[in-house]
Formats: sequence, C-alpha cells, structure tokens
Amino acid sequence: MNKNKVSSYDEYPFCLPAIKELDVLELHPSVTFIIGENGSGKSTLLEAIAVNYGFNPEGGTKNFNFSTNDTHSSLHKYIKLTKGIKMPETGYFLRAESFYNVASNIDKLDSEGMGNRVIDSYGGVSLHEQSHGEAFFSTIMNRFSGRGLYILDEPESALSPSRQLAMISRIDGLVKEGAQFIIATHSPILMSYPESVLYEISDKIEEKHYTETYPFNITRSFLNNPEKYLKILLKE
Repeated sequence: MNKNKVSSYDEYPFCLPAIKELDVLELHPSVTFIIGENGSGKSTLLEAIAVNYGFNPEGGTKNFNFSTNDTHSSLHKYIKLTKGIKMPETGYFLRAESFYNVASNIDKLDSEGMGNRVIDSYGGVSLHEQSHGEAFFSTIMNRFSGRGLYILDEPESALSPSRQLAMISRIDGLVKEGAQFIIATHSPILMSYPESVLYEISDKIEEKHYTETYPFNITRSFLNNPEKYLKILLKE
C-alpha cells in the first residue's frame, strides 16, 4: 500500500488497525483466504483489490459498469497490484451483498436485446428465477472457467454446507486449469482447501495455519460441546 498518499489515518478505511499496518500482502498463486471478524476490514480490502484490478465495485466481470449505490471505499486508489507472468484470461468479482444488483443488470441487458444473451453464460435461466443459493452456485459452475481471477466476498452466505463442499471441488478443478481465487470468508469448510494461504485480520494481518484460525476453533469448540455454549448463551 502507498502510505505516502494517505492524508489521514483517522478516516475510514485507513482508521482500521489492519489497514494502518498493511504494507505488502503476498497472494497465493492458487487460493488466498482473508478472514476476520465483522468490521475488521476483510471485505473492504477485498473490494479494494477487485476495484483496483478493474472490476465493478458491485460485482460481475470487468464488462459490468452499472452503479446502484456508490458506497465503495477509496482504498483501491492507495494499493498497487503486482501481476505475475501468468495473466488471467477472464475473471469475476462475486460479492454476496450486491449479487441481486448483478442479477438485475443481467436481466436488463438481455431485455434490451443487444447481441448474445448474457444469461446464457450463467446457465440460461434468469438468476432472479432461482433461489439465492442456486443463483450463486449457477454462477460459479457456469460463468467461472480456467485461467481466470475470481474474487469472492463471503460466498458461503448463500450456500448450504453441502454446497460449500461442492464448491471446494469446483475451486480445485478450476485451480488445476490455472485459475486463481481470492476469498473473504467466515466458513471453516471453505478455508480448509489445502492449496491456499490464510490471512487472519485483527489488529494486524497475520498468516495462519487452518487449525489456528478463529472460525475453525470456535466451530470445533461449539460442536464438541453445544450444551455448554447454549447454557451460557441462553443463561440457563
């Protein structure tokens, strides 16, 4: 991050401890996971990477240029992406909170009848005619292909545990075809993918082993003794 250009660390997002400490973040050539509590800055960092690369802040491919609500931060102006020898041939920014807007834009483009139908590359069925999870998974299965860069913001929010397991298989297949993923997540299922690096955001950004991460440990602790947790939470 170019800290010389930051005018004030009292303003968002530069006031976030992890952003203040950010210097260089080395991305894994296959899969990089960014994890952290709500408000830690993981989605803000992911958004900045996506926008700096050329993606629409609300999601989609680089060809999407609509704007429903311009709320993204200015962090993308202060970071520099160093690209490797392997240049992506395609890519997608998939974020849970604004996926509805992407689906609406696809329907709008197709209703205008300009060229080939966009929805055909998503499986041929309007994303609004599917459940949120089905539309998410349809995008991953149909729109993603090898040699692409895929930036995913909390994809598990739309996926059941079984779909998350299926997504691991899909990620692996695409990685073997040359794809690269950068994923912000809370899911201990997704972050178990072995060919990856995990960065956990708290007061700083630290690389962690899977079993050291807070999503893994709190999930394991609860599943090992749900009665104890429920007794505390429900104050029985």
